[in-house]
Amino acid sequence: MRFCLDLSHHPWNRAGDPAAAATATLAAARAADEAGIDAIWVSEDPDGWDATTLLGALAAVTASAELGTGVTSPYPRHPNQLAAAVATLDRLSGGRAVLGLGRGEPEWHAGPLGVAVGSPLAALEATITLLRQWWQPPHRASSHLAGSPFRVDDWERTVHPLRQPPILLAAAGPRALALAGRLADGVIFNALTSDEFLAEAIPAVRAAARAAGRDPALLRFVLRTAVFVSDDPESFLERQKTLIALVNTLPGMERLLRLDGHDLPAMMAQVRRAMRTEELLASGAGFPALRRGGDLTAARAAIPTEVVARLAIAGPLAEAVARLRRLAALGISDVSLAPPPEPTAAAYSARLRQLRAALSAPPAAAPLPS
Repeated sequence: MRFCLDLSHHPWNRAGDPAAAATATLAAARAADEAGIDAIWVSEDPDGWDATTLLGALAAVTASAELGTGVTSPYPRHPNQLAAAVATLDRLSGGRAVLGLGRGEPEWHAGPLGVAVGSPLAALEATITLLRQWWQPPHRASSHLAGSPFRVDDWERTVHPLRQPPILLAAAGPRALALAGRLADGVIFNALTSDEFLAEAIPAVRAAARAAGRDPALLRFVLRTAVFVSDDPESFLERQKTLIALVNTLPGMERLLRLDGHDLPAMMAQVRRAMRTEELLASGAGFPALRRGGDLTAARAAIPTEVVARLAIAGPLAEAVARLRRLAALGISDVSLAPPPEPTAAAYSARLRQLRAALSAPPAAAPLPS
């Protein structure tokens, strides 16, 4: 199993010293890379930083980790600009670029941001098709896919990546999962996606790949849930409730939380009421306004800690490793790693050695009955 560092702009939002926060981000990425982290993903929301700019800076301070968007949308950047950004990153990093691509929240792009959205699924398919053409000889691309806002006529690009960068699709719905199997190199699942959802989604993606004549064994499945090893994970689990309140209340995202034995629809309806999600989204609210307008305290109170504990990878080492083994059996190839309290190379290295050694050891035998 591969371990990834997942960087978010949220520490920048809270920073009293913006320059120091930027320096700390670069230092944390450098430390994780020196420790042997497999990949560094940079998230991107419409209200936050620019992922590709930061990734270009990370290329200069890292040497071996893959560098990817986790995830960006085709709507802020026309596919031609996205092709340029990833090709540039691939050259700067010596062939380490990965594109994590998703639809984002179409309501934000079509409403407050005034972008022609069309069909989000068609936009993703057209983008992947165009990128594949631009990134291989003769580096000319065309697409007139119905429903897509992107119409390209035989446009030639002169700056290309060192190799075909992998494209991983953030997918939740059945049509997006099928598209990932048909065209992408794998799937990125959002943080806290349940085992029950993965047990159906991963075989569906593999089946779509097989039907398209592709080898499903070559697909990667990235779970953005962070591994947090601690004998006292309660505070970490509480923080994950905020993620559920802000992200999984968005249209289509609730399905990722499906858990046997829990009435998730009733729970999420209560969370959405507390967050005023429908009302705020209808007014064009983004994440900052959702935080201000919703009642996060009431929303978190509506989410049982037991639910979050089943969705998270958090707890003592033996429990975290047992969950990682279950995820690997389901097909997950990459997971995130929660940063250590002191994000130094030594701290990252110690945690990676601990997890890799525990995963490579034989599972503990069940006790014999007395």
